Amino acid sequence: MNLLQQTLANINPPDLHCQQLAQQRLNSLTKPLGSLGILEEIAWRLAGIQRLPLPKLPKEKISLVLAGDHGVVAEGVSAFPQEVTPQMVLNFLQGGAAINVLARQAGARVVIADFGMATPLPHQKHLMDCRVKAGTDNMAQGPAMSRQEAVQAIEAGITLVLQQAKDPLSLIGIGEMGIGNTTASTAILAAFSGLPVLELTGQGTGIVEERRQQKAAIIGRALAVNRPDATDPLDVLAKVGGLEIAGMVGIILGCAGAGTPVVIDGFISGAAALVAQSLAPLCREYMFASHLSQEPGHRIMLEMLGLKPILHLDMRLGEGTGAVLTFSFIEAASRIINEMATFAEAGVSQG
Repeated sequence: MNLLQQTLANINPPDLHCQQLAQQRLNSLTKPLGSLGILEEIAWRLAGIQRLPLPKLPKEKISLVLAGDHGVVAEGVSAFPQEVTPQMVLNFLQGGAAINVLARQAGARVVIADFGMATPLPHQKHLMDCRVKAGTDNMAQGPAMSRQEAVQAIEAGITLVLQQAKDPLSLIGIGEMGIGNTTASTAILAAFSGLPVLELTGQGTGIVEERRQQKAAIIGRALAVNRPDATDPLDVLAKVGGLEIAGMVGIILGCAGAGTPVVIDGFISGAAALVAQSLAPLCREYMFASHLSQEPGHRIMLEMLGLKPILHLDMRLGEGTGAVLTFSFIEAASRIINEMATFAEAGVSQG
């Protein structure tokens, strides 16, 4: 049994009894029933994940940001050249990117991992080496990677969780960097949803309308060339996915197997979540959706996952920025259920 199979076997449902006890306490707090909205849902879901009637605050908050390149950029699908990927990774390592700023505000530790940049950086002390290959192949001409490479990247993501989040009370956020990754993510969504590609294709890094239509045509060609099997998530991932997307699949599965909550970011991590849910439907119970991005397919992804976005900020940056912004709301939900008084404790009359 390989690491992926072991991890899948370790994924269990959250504790329903703890969820019910948490909901009972939420209903007894000094507020109208359900008046704190999604914060209440976060609280009882955390209780089930942690298997505690009163969920505890995270012991550590970690943002895992994965980098990988995409061969399909050769088709002109992005407004930015591929050299931007290693340049931005250096920016992450130096603490100058949006993810670094927002992680510092949230009190989170940022971990950067190379899952397959086309041009590897010279040795960097704080860059995790999870390389599978030097970027994916051009999916418009054939599979992005082999099935074995997809599994290798998933298992590298699982290993990253085991290395970085040793306590199940950790809170993990996922993010990515990879020019061309909205193209791969749209292809994954199209494969699973069966919806028209043009309807799902967004502007990504900011391409104009004519180029968006060309991007949709390239995605359609990739789907026609590869014919990914929606009933086989590894087939979809290998044929039209990305190495960093596969790594995030592994992180989601690894968190679910360890009983650790994981916050997905935007459209790219949503594609990883679709693959992870297809491999292990129960892993959805360990995911929190941070925000609804500007990508047109993201709403559809979240509906397919059955997840509600916590924030609506019109973001489309990636990097895990939405995930770390959401950390404070998850902490707030834990404090609400633990620190608010009940009607009985406060001596307040109920209607």
